[in-house]
Amino acid sequence: MTLFDLDQKVSVVTGALGLLGREHCKALAAAGSSVVATDMDGDAVAKFASDIPNAIGVRMDVSNKASVQETLQTVLQKHGRVDILVNSAAINDAVENPHAETNLSRFENYPVELWDKVFAVNVRGTFLTCQIFGGQMVQQGEGSIINIASTYGIVAPDQSLYRKPDGKEQDFFKSAAYPASKASVISLTQFLGAYWGRQGVRVNCLVPGGVENGQPEYFQKNYGSRTPMGRMAAPSDYHGAVIYLASTASRYMTGQNLVVDGGWTIW
Repeated sequence: MTLFDLDQKVSVVTGALGLLGREHCKALAAAGSSVVATDMDGDAVAKFASDIPNAIGVRMDVSNKASVQETLQTVLQKHGRVDILVNSAAINDAVENPHAETNLSRFENYPVELWDKVFAVNVRGTFLTCQIFGGQMVQQGEGSIINIASTYGIVAPDQSLYRKPDGKEQDFFKSAAYPASKASVISLTQFLGAYWGRQGVRVNCLVPGGVENGQPEYFQKNYGSRTPMGRMAAPSDYHGAVIYLASTASRYMTGQNLVVDGGWTIW
């Protein structure tokens, strides 16, 4: 087995229908892992998985403990173990509700119901999947958990990115909920890295930068000018990082943040 070989490994990916979730599934499968792709839409995730070698799609609500437990049993019945968990499920205001009323996205007016919804998936969901799948890994004596955080979990959002070219109108305000939730994911990762450090279960964060996904041209230009490498990430730019964290190549790494952001956070 080479350092980056995932042959005979079983991976579970949450939020598998998301922009990066799809890429994580493809990368893990290409490295030899069997993949269990999970998302809220069971039919859609099953269809997506049918095009990936050695993959199945399963409906799972990460915020619901019974749903996560049921998925673990499905994985164990099919594969007998789980080696890798990639927590990609998340709510991102700018993606989920890109046409939100600008005034509503202001911190002063941001609804607590939206705050709770973001935390239910981004934090509660990560807690539950780590607890349930990670608990299985502890019983096995090994495993790798990869929590997907964000640069906005370590630095504040630059609201000027969302300002239209005329400079007079703010198209959208990035909410406090997303960065606060991703900072919580980073903190949970550090806790679990220490908690499970001697039990063979590694827990790390992948901290991606902004990913190109059909955003307005002005936004992509703003983002690129704010980044040393001059561009947003392509979805496939994270394949190598995921395989690194999942494989024995990172066997002496736990509780850490692997920042892959084109240099965004060095300025």
